[in-house]
Amino acid sequence: MLGAKLNLAAMWLLQEAAAVGWDPLALWRQMGWPARLVVISLFIMSAWSIGVMIDRWLAFSAARNQSRTFAPLVAGALRDGKIEEAIHVAERHKKSHLAKVITAGLQEFQAHQASAELSGEEIEASKRALDRAEAIVHAELKRGLSGLATIGATAPFVGLFGTVVGIINAFKGISSEKSTGLAAVAGGISEALVATAIGLFVAIPAVWLFNYFTSKMEAFDVEMDNSSSELVDYFIKRRTANAVKR
Repeated sequence: MLGAKLNLAAMWLLQEAAAVGWDPLALWRQMGWPARLVVISLFIMSAWSIGVMIDRWLAFSAARNQSRTFAPLVAGALRDGKIEEAIHVAERHKKSHLAKVITAGLQEFQAHQASAELSGEEIEASKRALDRAEAIVHAELKRGLSGLATIGATAPFVGLFGTVVGIINAFKGISSEKSTGLAAVAGGISEALVATAIGLFVAIPAVWLFNYFTSKMEAFDVEMDNSSSELVDYFIKRRTANAVKR
């Protein structure tokens, strides 16, 4: 008896589901304007986050690749004492985060190199130029990531708002149809599930890529700090060598 009742209930649910259908266009038409605005907002957020992901991926890849070729070239030029050549090498690698920082320090150092003696104050001026360049490059690398974090944090709540709207429409369907069958609530439940799914679909990649890019930025910051320290050491060695010669 119990098995027969379960079979009848299953057949009823299948018939109701078949009658409702899951056509996306039909689902869009039966959505209310609040739910449609939620879905449109989520798609706009998704498009913007995808744009940021692609832009940052290209920028970080270019910075990494150019820095790999820049580092040995500029190291060789500095080892031979060719400051001008090192600056030219840096200018040929404009997308490298290391080149942008090193260029600022070398140009400041070159401006004081013609003086009779390279003082500690002039080395400090070069160090400040390196610090300013690091801050600028860090801001450039970080561009768009705060928005990506915002989307990752808020997209689930936007989807949740759509879910609430869908549940409200489900109860309205029950009230208007005077029925508690699946057909009466399917439209509202569909809105709720679609809004939740889209919200998660937008948020999860945004959070993943934000964490990935943040870890890459931290690695770039360490590389820039190390390069700045090594360049300052190079300036001090040059100052000592010049003092010995005199």
